[in-house]
Amino acid sequence: MPTPQDPRTLYPQPPFKDQQPFEMPGSSQEMRPKPDHGEASYQGTGKLSGMTALITGADSGIGRAVALAYAREGAQVAFNYLCEHEDAKETERLIRDAGGEPLVVPGDLREEAFCQELVDKVFDRFGRLDILVNNAAYQETRESIDEWSTEVLDRIIRTNIYGPFWLCREALPKMKPGGSIINTVSIQSYEPSPNLLPYSLTKSALAGFTKGVAKLAMEQGVRVNAVAPGPVWTPLIPGSMPLEKIQNFGSNTLFKRPAQPAELAPLYVWLASPEASYVTAEVFGATGGRTPV
Repeated sequence: MPTPQDPRTLYPQPPFKDQQPFEMPGSSQEMRPKPDHGEASYQGTGKLSGMTALITGADSGIGRAVALAYAREGAQVAFNYLCEHEDAKETERLIRDAGGEPLVVPGDLREEAFCQELVDKVFDRFGRLDILVNNAAYQETRESIDEWSTEVLDRIIRTNIYGPFWLCREALPKMKPGGSIINTVSIQSYEPSPNLLPYSLTKSALAGFTKGVAKLAMEQGVRVNAVAPGPVWTPLIPGSMPLEKIQNFGSNTLFKRPAQPAELAPLYVWLASPEASYVTAEVFGATGGRTPV
């Protein structure tokens, strides 16, 4: 049995003085301290045996932790990423070490045709899709609203809203009863930060989309839910935030630290599993106590 540990000191606390900003997309290998995706800790019990999952943005961060957990729970895993090839190779290795034969599909979710192609490739390879995790996202920070260009706004909206919409539109009609869609929203859906305005906008919209599409999906027995993380230690943080915010990231939670991706993965497992058979149109917060969701 695992030994209980103090959640405040389970992982490193800020300040993260060794972490410097880097250009997006960045890499897990550039992070100090290194994120924990559950490599040494997550133990599967067969909760997802016989299922097939598609996870976007799984080269690193929450997506990698979910992909690893799903593979160790017995699911076949397909995952998408944009261009972070070295990180994607590590996710692929972890899935293979768990006994899986992953389908790895790089590409840009801002393109409608690619989203259609991605779903088709999953069905061509595995013949089914039981779990869709819309996890990929993009953000940038600015200090005032007039600093937001239309080009950046468009990139954030197309990645965070168009991509999940297109994937749901393509996948849902083909999914069987018992399937599950899980969207990654954010604390920003409910407690928006001024310097993340476009990102907050998209996450609020995705939370609303989750509740709306759940009503349509239940007509064919598919559940749709969302997870709203607070601060999580992923490459998105040093890739998009100024130095002071990076080095003190997560210190404003009750834990005085950010979550590690490994701490979020079990929630995605549960939502995808038959154990959550009566759960749909819900948003589950994992914000470190910062706000009720």
